[in-house]
Amino acid sequence: MNKKTRKDFPIFKNHKTLAYLDNASTTQTPKVVIDQVSEHYKKNRANIHRGIYQLSEETSSEYENVRKKVADFIGAEKNEIIFTSGATHSSNMAIRSIEESFGIKAGDEIVLSHMEHHSTVIPLQELAKRKKCKLKYVHPTDTSSISKKTKIVAAVLASNVTGEINNLSKIISKAREVGALSIVDGAQAVGHIEVNVKKLGADLFFFSGHKMCGPTGVGVLYGKRELLDGLKPSVFGGGAVSEVGDMGAVFLEVPQKFEAGTPPIAQVVGLGAAIDYLQNIGIEAIHAHIKDLHKYTIEKLSSIDRIKLFTSEENNSGIISFNIDGIHPHDIAEILSRNNVAVRAGHHCAMPFMKELGIKGSVRISLYIYNTKKDIDKCIEAIKDVKKIFNI
Repeated sequence: MNKKTRKDFPIFKNHKTLAYLDNASTTQTPKVVIDQVSEHYKKNRANIHRGIYQLSEETSSEYENVRKKVADFIGAEKNEIIFTSGATHSSNMAIRSIEESFGIKAGDEIVLSHMEHHSTVIPLQELAKRKKCKLKYVHPTDTSSISKKTKIVAAVLASNVTGEINNLSKIISKAREVGALSIVDGAQAVGHIEVNVKKLGADLFFFSGHKMCGPTGVGVLYGKRELLDGLKPSVFGGGAVSEVGDMGAVFLEVPQKFEAGTPPIAQVVGLGAAIDYLQNIGIEAIHAHIKDLHKYTIEKLSSIDRIKLFTSEENNSGIISFNIDGIHPHDIAEILSRNNVAVRAGHHCAMPFMKELGIKGSVRISLYIYNTKKDIDKCIEAIKDVKKIFNI
């Protein structure tokens, strides 16, 4: 990556000195994506699948073309892709559908890790409360707690706290062996590293568009076709049914039966443009850039006294969390903000993982394609200002 890539993002023209290092929360949006969404509103503004007129048919075609594009991007089949409003929606939908379809009962076990985002942890906690299941927390590579009692195994592909990319092959294989369903959170991985859901082998996999240069308000839930056929939808309404009577309804085939109501059409169009943009750069090139910048960031941070790093030096999606002894993470982030450096501070929607790490929160630097060593140098100088202010 280089300065030319950065010029693709209009926000940096409006904020010329901004060092934006909060990409694990939301990436910035390139002009080609903004333009594509704008063109959609100008030329193809209609609802999909129901209108028997040209504009609606053109919009439907545009929408379904993106479904195919997403499928190709992650190695899936077109009818295995469900559009949602984001990773949280996808996770909740998947877990609720499993509960309704597979008879989860008291005494069943759910295996998950402390690395999971709250969007996975909380729906599983609520499921366990409703059905009186047992939650068992393990590392995403630990299979020792998976047994014939296990019904769901949830694992995160890349941590949103440390950036660690987990090798999930063993835990997914073990889940399959005992007849459990595997759910993988790919929100911090897709658009950062190569992802092929068929090779990964997970039953269900989800991610968000806004963490990979796409608009907010759009996400993807992938499911194996044979699984989706047997899953009951958990959101109901028009667009998902072929017939409705006084006492019930007949649902459409997948994926339409999971997309009740008006979907995020413009956001889906933007997601398609984001995929085109990333593929033009190349995912391998993106990961190589992030890896190089991640190494540089660790070297710079490690030279500062009293800093403790929470990151994996190898197999990382571009995230470094850190603390400075004696200074609250929020104070650090506030002073960095005064220096026009944007980072995230807090528990990062991963409070169980914070407890496992023995901290209440951290400062998080997260990297993406438009970041440069100049951004990191600016951040390092701001951190030095923090230490001067607190006389540490």
